[in-house]
Amino acid sequence: MTATLVPPATARAHRDPNVLRWLAAYTSSMLGDSVYYLALSWAAVQAGTPAQAGLVMSASALPRAVLMLGGGVIADRFGPRRVVIGSDAVRCAAVLAVAALLFACSPGLWPLALLALVFGTVDAVFMPAVGALPARLTEKDQLARVQGMRGLAIRFSSVVGAPLGGLGVALGGAAAAFTLAGALIALSVPLLLSVRMRDLPAAGNSTAWNDLAAGLRYIRRHRVLAPLMVAIALGDLGFVGPLNVGLTLLADRRGWGASGMGWILAGFGAGAGAASLLLTVRGRLPRAGLVTGCACVAGSAAVGALALAPTVAAAVGTALLVGLLTGLSGALCGALLQTQTEPAFLGRVTAVSSLVSLGLTPLSMPFAAAAIGAFGLGPVYAVSAAVCGLGGAVALVVPALRRAELPG
Repeated sequence: MTATLVPPATARAHRDPNVLRWLAAYTSSMLGDSVYYLALSWAAVQAGTPAQAGLVMSASALPRAVLMLGGGVIADRFGPRRVVIGSDAVRCAAVLAVAALLFACSPGLWPLALLALVFGTVDAVFMPAVGALPARLTEKDQLARVQGMRGLAIRFSSVVGAPLGGLGVALGGAAAAFTLAGALIALSVPLLLSVRMRDLPAAGNSTAWNDLAAGLRYIRRHRVLAPLMVAIALGDLGFVGPLNVGLTLLADRRGWGASGMGWILAGFGAGAGAASLLLTVRGRLPRAGLVTGCACVAGSAAVGALALAPTVAAAVGTALLVGLLTGLSGALCGALLQTQTEPAFLGRVTAVSSLVSLGLTPLSMPFAAAAIGAFGLGPVYAVSAAVCGLGGAVALVVPALRRAELPG
């Protein structure tokens, strides 16, 4: 597949048909992901015990974490579009194969576990490639806007995907839901094929291992990216526990039930979506590094306050603030990562940030649950907020990151 040159941009990213085709492909793929996860959890619960279902749902985490850095090398060596298209094709084929198997018989848990392993393996190359794509699509001064558009697509997919998956299960069981997921993922392939890309830099003759080492050296020596990775790690580490397992335990102990937790999550999603919309419309915010640090510190205080909310309404309002502030800091971190990194390294840089956010920080969830059981909600939320705030402190203390700007 030969990539073609993108002509000089004449429109902002949210008005560029080429970028909008990419956005439609990405949204379709993310919708397919959401439907897939619901179908997988439903099928696993129906086929085994709750403990077995939990193992199936977590089967993708290990290959994703172990292979993520190698996936970044693959994305940079072979080109992000080629990798994303290949990843979507493999995921689509795997999901439809399991759907056909479920239509034909009741095979038990083993095909579901195998499907989860395939998804985790493919995600290890898909995620870095997705992160490297925007720089091939548009000019550098539009990358922050594209980051906001990507955030809106993620929020839309998470809100719409679950009801779509539930409808598929209601109409035809897990097999129908898997079929719907495969169709949505498949739709992204022709859309991606229609997207015009910049020419890729010439590939070197170095080994994959040398490419990986070069990418890690690039991050370590970069005045903005190195502290940015630390800020992302600390922010996510303090954020994941309270907003996942912590929120479930908070709703249970307050007697708010599943509906209360749903409203709190909706508040968080609305706040995060508003932050992405702001970046989409504005395109850039002045003094991005300073705003990132301040938003992260303020967001960490809101995370800590969530444990003190006396009513569902108060918790929803606090979650809205958490979503707005952490969503803004997260979107700006992504935009800075996109604009500060040379395109040839974007796959590897995205792989490192994805490994930190999606591969390592989820490991904090069982520790958060155990700590809440031992010490209570308040102390654990306070410690988590302090860790999250340290991420913002890094952004404020390191001069190069604090002064970092998005291209105008």
